[in-house]
Amino acid sequence: MKQTMQPLDWVVIGVYGLGMLAIGWYFSRRTKTSEDYMLGGRQMRFWMVGLSLFASLFSAASYLATPGEIIKYGPMIRCGIAAHPFTYLVVGWLLIPAFMKLKISSAYELLEVRLGPSLRVLASILFLILRLFWMSLIIYICAVKVIVPIMGWSQEAALWVSIAMGVVTVIYTSVGGLRAVVLTDVIQSFILFSAAIVSMILIGKMLGGVGTWFSQDWPQTWVEWKFFDANARASFLTAVLSSFCWYVFTAGSDQMAIQRYLATRDVKSARRALLTTLIFDALVGIILVGLGFALFAYYQASPELVPAGETMRDADSLFPRFIVTVLPTGITGLAIAGLLAAAMSSLSSGVNSSCLAISADFIGRFGKRQLSESAQVKLAKVISFAIGVIVVVLSLMVGKVKGNLMALCYKIANLLVAPLFVPFFMAVFVRRATEVGTFIGTIVSIIVAVLVAFSGELFDINITFLWIMPISFATGVVVSFLISLIFPRGNNKQKAV
Repeated sequence: MKQTMQPLDWVVIGVYGLGMLAIGWYFSRRTKTSEDYMLGGRQMRFWMVGLSLFASLFSAASYLATPGEIIKYGPMIRCGIAAHPFTYLVVGWLLIPAFMKLKISSAYELLEVRLGPSLRVLASILFLILRLFWMSLIIYICAVKVIVPIMGWSQEAALWVSIAMGVVTVIYTSVGGLRAVVLTDVIQSFILFSAAIVSMILIGKMLGGVGTWFSQDWPQTWVEWKFFDANARASFLTAVLSSFCWYVFTAGSDQMAIQRYLATRDVKSARRALLTTLIFDALVGIILVGLGFALFAYYQASPELVPAGETMRDADSLFPRFIVTVLPTGITGLAIAGLLAAAMSSLSSGVNSSCLAISADFIGRFGKRQLSESAQVKLAKVISFAIGVIVVVLSLMVGKVKGNLMALCYKIANLLVAPLFVPFFMAVFVRRATEVGTFIGTIVSIIVAVLVAFSGELFDINITFLWIMPISFATGVVVSFLISLIFPRGNNKQKAV
């Protein structure tokens, strides 16, 4: 067993980082207009867009959280894959056509057309808050939970690791635009996929076959199989409902997702991109469940490999530790590059989409003068750099929230997903929706999401994080609808989508 990474591992990681920067430089020479920079000229291939969306949404947080969740609580959480067919129908045939028939660059332009300017501004602010904290969580996980511990560095080094990740990502994102983001996402998807498979194969070889991964008895620490239990950490129906809500809400309101639909040629291509995303998400999800089983069996068979002071309950640290101490030299570098790939693909997409939201929904919407194409591109690059700085600073704060990585993903990264979708749902599906009613309903949805997420800390009531999105969304829609009925004249100028 190795105690730390070898020179060859560092070479692999270095080559990976230089490759990402080279891609950004290459596409910077082909970007002429702001539409090229933000939307790739609206002519991108559906399979690349689909893989890019998968890589963007399936971040390093999910990549590390899934094996850790399986080791600690069992596979119930991944039953949410069963929701994918329903997600494809709802998003592909109800939401994507509504976005594609309007020649928009920002998703939130639709809200102004249908409900009014206040909803566009509110949704843009929610999106920026959501993605800033999401990106900061990704950097926190990679720096504080992975790189620093496995290298044996002091916690003070986390700041420099965070800065290094932010600098590389912002450079190739701000320079190359969406084309660079999408291509690097495709490359990073395959690196991520390969690192998990290599780890599983190696564990199977060491333990004597795939059959050794599965215990005959259900471990006592795992969540029991139940079709539905509102109070359990996870049951089949709550996992499916939460997964369905997350994908529909994200695909229907998040600038990162809608930006990619708009980057394709037409509705048919956008649907194919969505299908690619869901298929790849299911495949990688299944692989990571298998990896969780394999790691659980490996450390059960060799408990002496768990460092003193840690237990199997500290599951989030076991996969990174396995990468450094067990994987062969060179493969370790590839696996670490996979972790960085998962993080940086999400960061690059988040930076690019946040930049678009700021440019279109604030500067473009409220600016007093029209900027030239070259000036718009330069401004976008400055905004991207500023976003990177903010995210690095926030990454030093998110670790104060309690819970394992899976819980942190829901309480921080996904906290505002449902409130952000409330105005889109009202705009697309409720013709009586008014600006005042929807605005108030969205605010109420935010409050409810916070109360559910932190119910344990605030009220000493433990509500599973899987209920954050369903409850906050339902409350927001009901309040929006009722107030729209009470104040029907609050939106006389609304237009049909």
